[in-house]
Amino acid sequence: MESLEHVPVEAMDPHRFESVLAPAQYARLLDLINNGARALRGRVIWNVNSTAKGGGVVELLRPLLGYSRGAGVDARWSVIGGAPQFFELTKRLHNRLHGFDGDGGALSDHERAIYEGTLAGAAGAFAKLVRRQDVVILHDPQTAGLIPAVRATGAALIWRCHVGLDHPNRRARSAWDFLRPYVIGADAYVFSRKTFAWEGLDPAKIVVIQPTVDAFNPKNAEQTREQSLAILARAGVVPHDAVGDPIFVRSDGTPGRVDRRAQMVEVAPLRPGDRLVVQVSRWDRLKDPLGVITGFAEHIAPHVDGHLVLAGPSTESVADDPEGAGILADVNAAWHALSDEVRRRVHLASLPMADIEENAAIVNALQRHATVVVQKSLAEGFGLTVAEAMWKSRPVVGSRVGGIQDQIVNGESGVLISDPHDLAEYGSAVTMLLTDPGRAEEIGSAAHVRVRDAFLGPYSLMRYFGLIHRLITARQAADGAEPTRGAWELAASGGLGQLLDNPSTA
Repeated sequence: MESLEHVPVEAMDPHRFESVLAPAQYARLLDLINNGARALRGRVIWNVNSTAKGGGVVELLRPLLGYSRGAGVDARWSVIGGAPQFFELTKRLHNRLHGFDGDGGALSDHERAIYEGTLAGAAGAFAKLVRRQDVVILHDPQTAGLIPAVRATGAALIWRCHVGLDHPNRRARSAWDFLRPYVIGADAYVFSRKTFAWEGLDPAKIVVIQPTVDAFNPKNAEQTREQSLAILARAGVVPHDAVGDPIFVRSDGTPGRVDRRAQMVEVAPLRPGDRLVVQVSRWDRLKDPLGVITGFAEHIAPHVDGHLVLAGPSTESVADDPEGAGILADVNAAWHALSDEVRRRVHLASLPMADIEENAAIVNALQRHATVVVQKSLAEGFGLTVAEAMWKSRPVVGSRVGGIQDQIVNGESGVLISDPHDLAEYGSAVTMLLTDPGRAEEIGSAAHVRVRDAFLGPYSLMRYFGLIHRLITARQAADGAEPTRGAWELAASGGLGQLLDNPSTA
């Protein structure tokens, strides 16, 4: 990969949110984007991360940038590249930020040399593109080392950290110490939870913005049951003689069709009538796929019918996650170690990633076909798959970690596992939902409302616009210029100001 690649971003019409927002919410969104677009004329809003395929950051960036462009804002997306040793190091930092050792490697001067040496090319190329009037948002540990070069351009600079933990330990602090010399130079630090904010950062620069889902993305758009079954049949996840067509609507409104097949590891194919317990995640130890399998085998399968589907992306497609293939190999070994009776009820699915929106449509169909969706993470920055399943009115069993606990109101819009290592508690929660369909439906309905009121894309868009307004106003004041006034100020005052400071009230 080149040191810096630019990802095409399709404009998406924000007016479509009229169909899912309350009138007052929609009116506020229109005021903000219309006036915000005028205030941002001539400025580029740059976003930089380390991959254009797979993972929660990509799921967030595509709609955020697409709707910004649809609102008339020049929002752009760039991706940095690197050798395997760079991504091994940044995966180590990712794990440490979650409080885990990861591969157990060092964070010494040698690793710092690898980190800075890898980013030097991208930093130089990117700095040539950025102007003082621009706004740059850098995402996660992979990009923090770009901050000094971007700061030298004079552009407003935001560092967005999508991972963290509520109670930091020495492992997390070791990652903070490695990254802090770069991060400290940003004008603002954005975290998904207040408790994720690091020690040693200026509290006045810390902002909390919770991730959100796009209701119109192929991963979350409405599907009929026949459509979902046709997609799952064509993908080879639930083979059968489908009645419908395996089609979906792409983000730009054009038609799409599922043509590629998942790689399935299973004794026998699923049938359309099988009840499914589903977890969809990257192949990552922090998602605890081995615990999901063991808990199903020991605490769910003996008590109720149903099948477990553990699904993730094809490991050949995710460039910034070098551990994925090894973890999938461990998951395969655990599957082979199951008893014959349980193994035939556990299915592993590696989903095709050649077409991101085709992949999204398959995930959508799988979540909609699920009886219960699980996210049994050991640590989690936010966990978009939780909100995605909740939007589809699926009852979700999730760990009480990170942003999962912000999404689920326990016993009302989902079920939280107090200890993610407690397999019996996980099994009991899933079994309860499988044996009480009425309760499962009630929780699923409440889950949909919860996402509608707090975790749809416009909320992220408004919060980012609010933060950008705040930074631009401060820059104008420092330059002695007249600050931008008018309805654009909605972004940093009144209800939206409260959202920025107290996102749990969204």
